[in-house]
Amino acid sequence: MLIGVIADDFTGASDIANTLAKGVPPEGGLRTAQFSGVPTRAVASGIEAGVIALKSRSAPAEEAVRESLAALNWFRAQGCRQIVFKYCSTFDSTPAGNIGPVAEALARALDAKGVTVCPAFPTMGRTIYQGHLFVHDRLLSESGMEHHPLTPMTDPDIRRFLSKQTSTPVGLVPQQVVALGADAIAAKLAAAGQAGQVLCVVDAVCDGDLLRIGKASDGAPLLTGGSGIALGLPRNFIVRGDATGNEGTFTPAHGPAAILAGSCSGATRGQIDQHIAAGHPVYPIDVPEVLAGAVTAETLTEFISENPGAPLVYSSGAPDVVRQIQDRYGREVVAAQLDELFAETARQLLRRGWRRIVVAGGETSGAVALAVARELDVEAMTLGPEIDPGVPVLSLGQQEPVLLALKSGNFGAPDFFSKALDVMGGIR
Repeated sequence: MLIGVIADDFTGASDIANTLAKGVPPEGGLRTAQFSGVPTRAVASGIEAGVIALKSRSAPAEEAVRESLAALNWFRAQGCRQIVFKYCSTFDSTPAGNIGPVAEALARALDAKGVTVCPAFPTMGRTIYQGHLFVHDRLLSESGMEHHPLTPMTDPDIRRFLSKQTSTPVGLVPQQVVALGADAIAAKLAAAGQAGQVLCVVDAVCDGDLLRIGKASDGAPLLTGGSGIALGLPRNFIVRGDATGNEGTFTPAHGPAAILAGSCSGATRGQIDQHIAAGHPVYPIDVPEVLAGAVTAETLTEFISENPGAPLVYSSGAPDVVRQIQDRYGREVVAAQLDELFAETARQLLRRGWRRIVVAGGETSGAVALAVARELDVEAMTLGPEIDPGVPVLSLGQQEPVLLALKSGNFGAPDFFSKALDVMGGIR
């Protein structure tokens, strides 16, 4: 294995795995596998890039560091030459969060300085200019992320925000330097390291910038960022002849399907509205009823089983409604109960023969993916076709694979749910 990625949630892991598998023309991408948590077995031969999906985004910093270092140790045992720490392109965290501590811990373990910090994903409108993160034409703090129920982002200055989480100065490679090319970027990062700046925010406003950063990172032991940071990395290994590239095959799945949504993002709520407007069966989950034990996984499984087509169950709601429920019952209690509800629903669907499951929401996706992998006793997921930017189909198993589409809350077109089921069924 050449590249090892440590991702702080499951949808983010799928996103960057998709980036590595696709690469860019003419070289293409790498043969990529995704793992639910740190594997217990060695990687299969022929895998050139691996992505370990942790559920550490909202975990305490100490726990996130411990899990990330365990993932690093496994990648080192597989012979990885380059490590990437992947977090969300909206830098989901809190001032006491774990992006900075994890990045610093990995840097110490790899004796790396001047490490790139670049959450940019221009395809999805996430860009960085002068160290400030934008979502389309809005600063991060004005994009809606300031209302996120778990990681409200109220400061778009990534250097300043990261400085609250780290013990060393944070550098900057501004757009003016990035535009000069890979050599200039590499020189600026080296100078940052010599100045004692372990982490260094790198501007990126287009895919061309990410390709230049990728070229500048050839040989770098560690990078951190969103999925876009991996855009230019496969080329470095392919042009040297170290990798042969991705030639994977995809086996569609047919039969019953289900959609589980646990995100309250605007994009997911719009997708739910379109699904309802199209006449598909839906089941809105009453969260207090879940906490009281009146709505269970059996409730949801029965609804899905009794409604053919594309049944959807969802706990999504407007931010103010979600906040009221969290204030009443406790944020961690609500999140844990819903995660287990969706995970157990997925397990029951598998036992009834379901092979296509679409999931919306990072935390929900993590819970479901881990439950499915354990139910099937499968560690590696292979990459299938891309449904929408950053969201591929994931395939588990060999003979009759189970297909998952794990969507971050803000990702996907309005018709994502129907599109995902079509792609999984080989229709699109």
